[in-house]
Amino acid sequence: MLADQINAISGCFDLAAQDAVYRAIFTRRDVRSHFLPDPVGDDVLARLLLAAHHAPSVGFMQPWNFIVIRDRDRRERVRDLFFAAREQELPEIAEERRELYRKLKLEGICESPLNLVVTCDRSRSESSPLGRWHNPEMDLFSTVCAVQNFWLAARAEGVGVGWVSILERDALKQLLGIPDHVVPVAYLCVGHVSEFAEKPDLERHGWARRLPLADLIMSEVYSGQGEAALKVAASGISGLPATG
Repeated sequence: MLADQINAISGCFDLAAQDAVYRAIFTRRDVRSHFLPDPVGDDVLARLLLAAHHAPSVGFMQPWNFIVIRDRDRRERVRDLFFAAREQELPEIAEERRELYRKLKLEGICESPLNLVVTCDRSRSESSPLGRWHNPEMDLFSTVCAVQNFWLAARAEGVGVGWVSILERDALKQLLGIPDHVVPVAYLCVGHVSEFAEKPDLERHGWARRLPLADLIMSEVYSGQGEAALKVAASGISGLPATG
């Protein structure tokens, strides 16, 4: 009873709600495969977009827009852009990793039932420099927060999301009729999936591993030593909370 009262006063979620938030974070995956053909209902998609629309934005600028792409032909043309961009990227990959790179599944543009482009309108807050005077890129960062909100809400709804970053920006803008002052921040593949992988695909395939959190914690200044107790705590916790 006392704990409930404290939580109510502090605004703290109860343990079940906390568990749900952390579970969405730790089990979120960048989905490339396992998409089901079932359509994502407009009621579900509306909820996910509402979550994205409630992302934090510097100066309350809300610079985002959401382009929903369902047309198969249009998605096939985007996939062609991906194939072209992948070939451009391949020479930049270390030679000993190119074979693995070719085998990686890096998009689900046509496998997913819909695609979503999250854009940033850089003219939306021109008259208000609040938060952007010294850091003009904050509108882009705010839009990324909207992407993350969408992604976590999607995980909670059992909807998979994959971010396709291997796309030449100007070619994508031309294909989708995006004006010069608008930046396509994220191209997302969205759909129900048969499963969420236990680990990220790139980790499962040996491309990279998750860095130890304790190694990334610094004290007071960059590379500052200290925070020993915090580093021990960080090293002693696993992903999902104990209540899960």
